[in-house]
Amino acid sequence: MKRRRAERYDRLTHPLVREDGVLRRAGWEEALDRAAEGFRRNAARHGPDAFAMLSCARSTNEMNYVAQKFARVVVGTNNVDSCNRTCHAPSVAGLSAVFGSGGGTSSYQEVEDTDVIVMWGSAARDAHPIFFQHVLKGIRKGARMFAVDPRRTGTARWADRWLGLNVGTDIPLAHAVAREIVHAGLHNTAFVERATEGFAEFAASVEPWTLQAAEQVTGVPAGAIRELAHAYARADRAQLCWTLGITEHHNATDNVRALINLALLTGHVGRYGSGLSPLRGQNNVQGGGDMGAIPNRLPGFQDILEPAVRARFEQAWQAPLQPRYGLNLTEMLEAMGEGKVTTCYIVGENPVQSEADSLNCVKRLGMLDHLVVQDIFLTKTALMADVVLPAGAAWCESEGTFTNSERRVQRVRKAIEPPGEARDDIVILCELARRLGHDWHYDGAEEVWDELRRLSPAHAGMTYRRLADLQGIQWPCPSEDSLEPPFLHGRLWETDPARRGRAAPFAILRHSPPVDLLDDDYPLRLTTGRRLDSYNTGVQSSGFASPLRRGETVELSPEDAARLGVVPGEEVRITSRRGSVVAPVFVDPGLRPGLVFMTMHFPDEVDTNSLTIEATCPIAGTAEFKAAAVRVDRLVPAKAG
Repeated sequence: MKRRRAERYDRLTHPLVREDGVLRRAGWEEALDRAAEGFRRNAARHGPDAFAMLSCARSTNEMNYVAQKFARVVVGTNNVDSCNRTCHAPSVAGLSAVFGSGGGTSSYQEVEDTDVIVMWGSAARDAHPIFFQHVLKGIRKGARMFAVDPRRTGTARWADRWLGLNVGTDIPLAHAVAREIVHAGLHNTAFVERATEGFAEFAASVEPWTLQAAEQVTGVPAGAIRELAHAYARADRAQLCWTLGITEHHNATDNVRALINLALLTGHVGRYGSGLSPLRGQNNVQGGGDMGAIPNRLPGFQDILEPAVRARFEQAWQAPLQPRYGLNLTEMLEAMGEGKVTTCYIVGENPVQSEADSLNCVKRLGMLDHLVVQDIFLTKTALMADVVLPAGAAWCESEGTFTNSERRVQRVRKAIEPPGEARDDIVILCELARRLGHDWHYDGAEEVWDELRRLSPAHAGMTYRRLADLQGIQWPCPSEDSLEPPFLHGRLWETDPARRGRAAPFAILRHSPPVDLLDDDYPLRLTTGRRLDSYNTGVQSSGFASPLRRGETVELSPEDAARLGVVPGEEVRITSRRGSVVAPVFVDPGLRPGLVFMTMHFPDEVDTNSLTIEATCPIAGTAEFKAAAVRVDRLVPAKAG
């Protein structure tokens, strides 16, 4: 079925259904009936696992809880995921493997009260400006900051030392830091012996990564690597923070494990002021995963393969659950291309613009028999749908809770009514559930939350009243009279052997360079990221005047701009092995020769993700957005003479 592409974003105020290839206005009853009938027909023909659901990391915990419950109970599949997959699934996988839970280990306040801050692959000033204010407070109190990033970003300009590494060489750099710590005798021997395993094997594995060997591969001077190693290891308290520069790689979980190795080596975890912090890019990425909107975990991050866990949910929900993991977002798209997933329900996500190799994503979504999109805007993904359901889910239109990067659950309150005929997400989900034979009704978001609290030990003590009185509570909160420390994994420091925890063994990791190789045809390395003035795929931030916004550009180093003979503002063509786009040049002195930077904020102008590669981390399923091979060509030939 031919589906047109978006030209602008309009707030959805009434349902739409597709007729003769065109979306037309419809009433709620018709739209809900069509959506439900498509799900029913698909299940009858192909079984429940031919259904896939994407939930929204910008919506409330309560909505995400009901959405994953819809997939598992109403449809009968664990094929549910969210934009966790696009950004921090590797962080969750790495932290869970080592510590048993996938949340960041520290609070924001601890960044203000630490001695050393390492921002690794994180342009926090642009991507996490609120968190960065805490970083600046820490710096003003005397903390030293190291920025590890291929670009000299706004964050790096605040650092005591910028380590400008080559894209995709994070593991060699981490290994060299670890080796230097060990050789200098700076590792925390007592902590290593008490709380870790596999130190000898790990030390042997990093031995080849001398400072000089790492400099050759990473491009970071040996002296800078040594300085970082000594500062981090000698600090009484140190925070290691990262974002998509670590996680959007084909070996992303290994990248995360490499950073965790450094914390284990030095004992910088499980104590106030020392920790590991993956910074979330949207307001409820952490909460979406916590609520079970991922294919392998039930709410409270409980493994669906555990019989006792599954039995408790089956009793509460009065429905059987599949004892196997579902498909993640990457696997869903692959299954669509193979005809194994034939219908999809997307709530508040926009994969047409956010997925790597976006042209391939469009092709696969176009192969579906039935696509239902529920959103607040008519996104490019919504324009491909058979049924579009308008949600009243903007932050000021919802009751519920969000969970931020420090695991803090906070209340949000409805301030205005949604426009037109738009309805609350939970109401829509319940209407669809009833049409599919499940008599669901919730008397508001608090009833959903209380159901979640009964099933998730980590949230059991978080009543709405306590959340309001305490202005948010960090999980875990197992009872209504408990208030846990702001950091996780203090058990690693217990002196009583009976109570002491132990981390998983150090990870033995190998360097794996980017999949998309540079050559004579594609000699430049494209890396992508965010800018301060815009938000994700631009749906919520486009169309508004901003003194900061310049639209999409291709950022080149002064050396590359001179070599190509281009000037700022000149349009050039950027081509990868997957696609080609045109964008104006912006010359950035913070880029080193050979590195190109673009964002995904302006896909209506420039579809940057048509350039990026779909190679994914085999553990987490996150694509390698950060390392595409491209070339840049002038559109106007240089004048002779």
